[in-house]
Amino acid sequence: MASAELKAALEAARAAGEVIAALYRQNLAVSLKADKSPVTEADVRAEEAIRAVLCPRFPDYGFFGEETGRERMQAESIWLVDPIDGTKSFVRDCPFFSTQIALMRSGRLVLGVSSALAYGELCWAEAGEGAFIDGRRLQVSGITALESAILSVGNLKTLAADPARWARLGALIGGVNRLRGYGDFLHYHLLARGSLDVVLESDVNILDIAALTVIVREAGGVVSGLAGEAIALDSTSILAGNPVLHARVLRMLSPD
Repeated sequence: MASAELKAALEAARAAGEVIAALYRQNLAVSLKADKSPVTEADVRAEEAIRAVLCPRFPDYGFFGEETGRERMQAESIWLVDPIDGTKSFVRDCPFFSTQIALMRSGRLVLGVSSALAYGELCWAEAGEGAFIDGRRLQVSGITALESAILSVGNLKTLAADPARWARLGALIGGVNRLRGYGDFLHYHLLARGSLDVVLESDVNILDIAALTVIVREAGGVVSGLAGEAIALDSTSILAGNPVLHARVLRMLSPD
């Protein structure tokens, strides 16, 4: 049975979805934040809608929002929220954006909701309870041979700037069956349901991947940073895959 926290997170995602649906393809004004990433009225209003659901029900929890910042970060339980992950897609009328809501407790990610409104998918997971897409249980693939695997890559700017790491990625690409670049929420949804086998990105932040980390893990996958480190608030990279291929790719990417 879903916890009160998961029920609230799903309700919050629905509330954000109502805001986003009303503003999608409305030619909204776009502003740039300090890091040069775009933000729109839809981002801010969707996060406010999420806050309006979560904060009154869990007043002692921390809240880390992409648009409204950090509060009570010393709390045992912290909501991690990106109201529109993929704003660049959103403003260009491309459906590859999603609402991401996760819960971190004592430094461990324990809940994730990924709502891809325009794409038509809703994923969720809780630690120990499995992962689901539109009510159907998810399971990563059982493919163990690299030459049969599908690899999807996302943001790679930092990795590309390092010749040695870039060469190791090249060797990996040469060994897989297919290379794709689905990006954002999509390749994690595909990974969790067994439609591809490994996802790799060198330039992310925790709000991009927190909910998706829980979903992939609860679907039987393994998630870490590119050096094998645990996913944490300061994570900037991610390697996700089924257990066998995650371990193999991690070895291939590691320095000799």
